[in-house]
Amino acid sequence: MLGDARPITERRGDGPGVLADAVFATTEPVVLRGIAAHWPMVQAARRSMQDAVGYLHDHVRADAPPVVATTAPPGCGGRVFYNDALDGFNFRQERVPLGVVLDTLLNYAANDAAPMIYVASTTLDTWLPQFRAGNDFDFGHRDPLASIWIGNRSRIAAHQDVPDNLACVVAGRRRVTLFPPEQLRNLYIGPLDFNPAGQAISLVDFEAPDLGRFPRFADAMQHAQVADLEPGDAVFIPSLWWHHMEGLGTFNVLVNYWWRESPAWMDTPMNVLMYALMTLRDLPEHERAHWQDVFRHYVFEADADTAAHIPEAARRVLSPLDEARARELRARLLQRINR
Repeated sequence: MLGDARPITERRGDGPGVLADAVFATTEPVVLRGIAAHWPMVQAARRSMQDAVGYLHDHVRADAPPVVATTAPPGCGGRVFYNDALDGFNFRQERVPLGVVLDTLLNYAANDAAPMIYVASTTLDTWLPQFRAGNDFDFGHRDPLASIWIGNRSRIAAHQDVPDNLACVVAGRRRVTLFPPEQLRNLYIGPLDFNPAGQAISLVDFEAPDLGRFPRFADAMQHAQVADLEPGDAVFIPSLWWHHMEGLGTFNVLVNYWWRESPAWMDTPMNVLMYALMTLRDLPEHERAHWQDVFRHYVFEADADTAAHIPEAARRVLSPLDEARARELRARLLQRINR
């Protein structure tokens, strides 16, 4: 079934201005082949796993705190997921020095029965502060959060992120499967407030989809896009696109950048969704319909006419928001929530 996915649009990533043209101006995913091929880390990984591990060792901050390492038995097939009852998870986590994780991965490289070892979303500037001096992109006025992901074979369930995401493979191989945001219903998303890594995930096992339990997943696959990435390749994942990530090698390293085009003071819409579940979802049907119209008027279809009948100086929250007004509104909301 996964073979039905169409390839993600590709372009070479080795020309001047490619990052700006291909990433910042599109709302569709795109694979940038070879965009990070010149990085020293990529060149080390192409030589050998030993060279890649050595390169990372050389850049780990001497007094860096331990990282969170996720481990699971070989029988999980690398899948980071729930337990059978969905009241816990199939992995455990512990804090260990990053250097120990690297050495452990190296020791397990030739072991076909190795446990899954995965270090997720570790901030580069905290643990490897000199790494970006030789391995980075020019993001212009944007200031993305740069993270590194290290492990052996792994399968990360389909999930979505609010920021735009540029994910660069620097060691090993990755397979990324993407779905547009409107496939939410067909991906059978699990609990919003209890999940392996802070984001709600698809409950479908992509390696063996159970269409008896998840029949609409067949419809989702009609919209899927897929790519296999080698060291030096990157994929741009637009905001809210669902992405399933697989580490295919015995040693995989990915560097990703998250950024939002909206102002930094804007809160995440997920907080609104959580509050709406508490305040709107269980209202009588006719009341929900009224509130749907209210949100359509003030939020989703708001335009210059929405508050045109109110004198400009009196529009308050109906005026364009800025950081000061947002801070004032947030304080008022917290006061009401905590009353």
